[in-house]
Amino acid sequence: MQNVNDIIELMRSPTASDRALVTKAFDFSKLHHEGQKRFSGEPYFIHPFETAKNLARLGMDVTTISAGLLHDVVEDGHVSTEEIEKEFGKEILFLIEGVTKLGKLKYRGLERHTESLQKLFVAMSQDLRVLIIKLTDRMHNMQTLEFVPEEKRKRIAMETLEIYAPLAYRLGMSKLKGDLEDLAFPYVYPKEFEKVKKVIEEKSLETRESLEKIETQLKEEFIKEKIVGAKVDTRVKHLYSLYLKLERKDWDIEKIYDILAIRIVVPTLTDCYRVLGIVHGLWRPLPGRIKDYTAVPKPNGYKSIHTTIFSGDGAIIEVQIRTDDMHRDAEFGIASHLSYKEAVATGRISQYSKNFLWIAKLLPNFARPTSLSDEKNSNESPETMPAWIKQLAEIHAETFDPKEFLNNLKTDFFEHRVFTFTPQGDVIDLPLNSSPIDFAYSIHSDIGDHIAGVKVNGKMVSLDTPLKNGDIVEVVTKKSSRPSAKWLEMAKTTVAKRHIRNALENQNKN
Repeated sequence: MQNVNDIIELMRSPTASDRALVTKAFDFSKLHHEGQKRFSGEPYFIHPFETAKNLARLGMDVTTISAGLLHDVVEDGHVSTEEIEKEFGKEILFLIEGVTKLGKLKYRGLERHTESLQKLFVAMSQDLRVLIIKLTDRMHNMQTLEFVPEEKRKRIAMETLEIYAPLAYRLGMSKLKGDLEDLAFPYVYPKEFEKVKKVIEEKSLETRESLEKIETQLKEEFIKEKIVGAKVDTRVKHLYSLYLKLERKDWDIEKIYDILAIRIVVPTLTDCYRVLGIVHGLWRPLPGRIKDYTAVPKPNGYKSIHTTIFSGDGAIIEVQIRTDDMHRDAEFGIASHLSYKEAVATGRISQYSKNFLWIAKLLPNFARPTSLSDEKNSNESPETMPAWIKQLAEIHAETFDPKEFLNNLKTDFFEHRVFTFTPQGDVIDLPLNSSPIDFAYSIHSDIGDHIAGVKVNGKMVSLDTPLKNGDIVEVVTKKSSRPSAKWLEMAKTTVAKRHIRNALENQNKN
């Protein structure tokens, strides 16, 4: 039996008015879904109820949780938008309409499917909470996919793998991304799923004992070194993530060191580095496997220190070290930063949070705090939303045919990524096998249009050189340089190709 208190208990410090709003939305949704059934035969209301619970687990605000409870009442409960606005206000109506307009992506025709995706990206550029509701809605649908007619299952699962899980990753929501992938995996690739499941079971048996020994030693050492508040546990790699890695490594399991990992969560960044020293003092690190994402975070905001060690009994184990805040952000990503109205209003916004102020621009009626409105903070840099979100919003204006649209979408946003750097240390996130041309256009169209040469790691290279993780790329420009038709063959990203085509057309006109 669904109880509103199950949602309220998952919320972060709900006020009396928060409880009242969620209870009102709960009762309203339950009433208007009365008599409706899901494919499983269960009452339909279970779906918005579980969606709201997922939103509460992510730490979303009361408005979003209430919109999650109500997200299907207009389309399936036959409630008018006027009634929603009257009962719950404009903001909740805005979110419900945002989700409703996306449709259910149930159209068989590719054109309609593409149109729905375009609506999704436009909606998310206007308010990210629309996407968060859609992701949690999809999460519950995937948990009950077995009850959906067989002919629809693979399509829904494939769409989840190719669109929704990568979007969750881009928003830094690693737990949601991993769960969506693992729920979809057996429906899309059933044979591979069974194969990976067997691999992970065998590997777990081999390394479980080593992990337990390491965990015990670490806890003893932390007591000696007076590391207070450290939490140590083990993390098993998600099945689909392991499958992709096995594919890249030609199914050589010995080349994969993070199937099982030790995760250490500590209170402060200083503790992270102290723990890294302790780990390397106890076990020999594997050369070239130390990654400090606290100093250089991934473009989706992920922060952690990773190292890989020889356990001493034949096993090779990955160790992840992070603070509590980093762990929360790694699990929930942008969702953990979407309570800025409250944080700013109470003056509790941290310096770290200021780096995410662009999120606030995607919330309707957001009041910019006076303390952050000075000239120094009026620049676009610290609070500008990531370029990929703006590019997704713009993609609907392109005139690609549906197949080209989907192919470009997968290439530009959802393929395996490489993280390259400008000489100043800024991270440029690109699809695998991108060229220096893609790098230049991702910085600015004017830089791309006037490339004269490129240095990668201090050496001049040709413009068709595939960039690799960690490359430092310096673009040399000249006013006289212009794009050529050959650049179209070298470029991988849609953004670069679009600018090159535009430049070539202008040259032909002149």
